[in-house]
Amino acid sequence: MESIYKLNDILNELVWGPYMIGLILITGIILTIRLGFPQVANFKYIMKNTLGKMFYKSEEGEGDISSGQAGLTAIAAVVGTGNIAGVATAIAMGGPGAIFWMWVSAFFGMATKFSEIALGIKYRERRKDGTFSGGAMYYLDKGLNSKFLAYFFSVMVIITYFIVGAIVDTNSMVLSLNEQWGIEPLVSGIVLAILAGVVILGGIKRMGRVCEIIAPFMGGLYILTGIAILVLNITHVPVAIGTIVKSAFTPMAATGGFAGSALATTVRMGFARGMFSNEAGLGSSPIIHSSARVTHPVDQGIWGVAEVFVDTILISSITGIAIIISGEWTTGVSGPALTMRAFNSLLPGNIGSYIVMASAILFGYSCLISANFYCERAGEYMFGPRVILPIRILWVIFIVIGSVGGLEFVWALADTANGLMSIPNLIALILLSGTVLKLKTEYFEMHDEKLKGKN
Repeated sequence: MESIYKLNDILNELVWGPYMIGLILITGIILTIRLGFPQVANFKYIMKNTLGKMFYKSEEGEGDISSGQAGLTAIAAVVGTGNIAGVATAIAMGGPGAIFWMWVSAFFGMATKFSEIALGIKYRERRKDGTFSGGAMYYLDKGLNSKFLAYFFSVMVIITYFIVGAIVDTNSMVLSLNEQWGIEPLVSGIVLAILAGVVILGGIKRMGRVCEIIAPFMGGLYILTGIAILVLNITHVPVAIGTIVKSAFTPMAATGGFAGSALATTVRMGFARGMFSNEAGLGSSPIIHSSARVTHPVDQGIWGVAEVFVDTILISSITGIAIIISGEWTTGVSGPALTMRAFNSLLPGNIGSYIVMASAILFGYSCLISANFYCERAGEYMFGPRVILPIRILWVIFIVIGSVGGLEFVWALADTANGLMSIPNLIALILLSGTVLKLKTEYFEMHDEKLKGKN
């Protein structure tokens, strides 16, 4: 087992070294510039037509579920334990400066995710049963004409989400329950496996209905709690933000239980956990979004900006600032336990740990029922619909396995798998950026014509 750990460490250093971080940044910068900074110039329009209409069910266009249901299902998939355990682990290993680099990756990641979702809709295919299937494997295949990259991506999706979804999310949830109530991880894992299995066996429509309920509630609960923490500790917020910015460019020395970190580790942890949290650049979210009922690819593409904003700029920032204000990051504690202790120290009574635990369970459960869909579609792309049921069964088994896994190695494995999966997708986004620009221009010209018609 020791040799596996060492091999993964080597791969992790390569995958999340300067070249990979450079590729993520360059892709986001290229798309941001070519698309005219949509995360800034079109921000108001995007928020109004995504989160502002998340419960609106238009019957226009083709697709299996409404645009809002697809968006909320995708948010349910990305707003997960990465926002609680992932942020905490990033700070514990890379120091407060890791949050700054998460912000940088998120800003450019908004344009990246906008692009991959729009491409996912453009190149999606209608299945034999009349439903739609899409994702990065389809635009790698049909847009770049590369079956090899499409198959490589599909294999990595299955490996990544069995690790990230079934194992990492389960691991974080059972650790939260164990920290709070001392419940045996295996017992929690079996219960979660049953609860997830009930939903995933119903397919994308059942997932959409469940996530339409869970996503707004779980996000709202955590954000409101975070706002309360910031208001109650408002005098410490500027200091915390100053610490984040300063340590983003300065190596952190050891203090308390914090072992210290090199600047390279700070940057790497920020980008790795940022991508893990919001999935911008991974090419996975388009798999869910491709089921959306829309009239134009950009109708759904704008959800990419909203997702990254909610996931990283709001929720992950709340976690990070709370941990830094509390001072708990210097104790040597990591994972969900660190976030629980931080919230507990900043709110009266033990309410903080209960809210974090509830959020971790809701975030993790929403990921468990939606990330499985990524694996299903990737497997179906390669082998046809006959693999869907075996994948669902394996998924439930891996949830149980995840309940007894070790956190540190699992997170390291997740980072490696994430990085490998993103490489073909990032290449495709750069090469197909002209197609995305054409789609965006066409869409907003249509929007402008509608406004002129109303006037």
